[in-house]
Amino acid sequence: MAKFTLMVAPNGARRTRADHPQLPCTPQQTAEVAAACFAAGAQSLHLHVRDDTGRHSLDAGRYREAIDAVRESVPAMAVQITTESACLYDVAAQFDCLKALRPAAASVSVREMARDPQLASQAYAFCREAGTKLQHILYGPDCIAQLRAWYQDGTVPGIMRDAIFVLGNYTPPVLARPEGLAVFCDAAADLRLNWTACAFGRNEHACLLAAVAAGGDVRIGFENNIETPEGGLLADNAASVAAFAQAARDAGHRLKEC
Repeated sequence: MAKFTLMVAPNGARRTRADHPQLPCTPQQTAEVAAACFAAGAQSLHLHVRDDTGRHSLDAGRYREAIDAVRESVPAMAVQITTESACLYDVAAQFDCLKALRPAAASVSVREMARDPQLASQAYAFCREAGTKLQHILYGPDCIAQLRAWYQDGTVPGIMRDAIFVLGNYTPPVLARPEGLAVFCDAAADLRLNWTACAFGRNEHACLLAAVAAGGDVRIGFENNIETPEGGLLADNAASVAAFAQAARDAGHRLKEC
């Protein structure tokens, strides 16, 4: 039996309601989905916000509005913001978002931060000073190698050991497979990471069950997958969370107490 934490990522930076009618785009929609997912077993929320056109945003005001809505809807649910660029923002804009919000938790892509190593060093130092629980987004062994180098030269404080392994890819589309997890685990074996996994595409649940069995935590949701294993559309985020939580229980695994 393994114990794990379960985070939900209900929208991401790219999909819209044209992709799935139950994908949340507004703060109120996000808050409603967060409450349903919390009831289904998700313990925390990975938060993206959108501008008035539905495009991915790092605007601090929009983040505050969404965070407030989630806290009102489901006060016990932890919230992690993202600084993902989605090919729209540079490192300076990502750092500005962190400085404006001083969030309790944030995900930061190592690959994106490497575009400006000097600012990256400042951003990591700021997050440590602000007490932000920072999660490194890792897309493969090259990102892990960069993170290792940054631990060695002090760019990333050694206490920042949370990471997420991203299996598969959105653009160009690469379907995640459970066997892909081994590449990450092998490459990061010496780093003592507290790792989570997410997985693109219809094999999401199978990949996440493999991650739990391997000792990791998991992130699920429409950011990464809107399909059943057979290729049909999932009903909504909460249904996917509930189905995975049941599959994990059936496999003998249990949620950690947060």
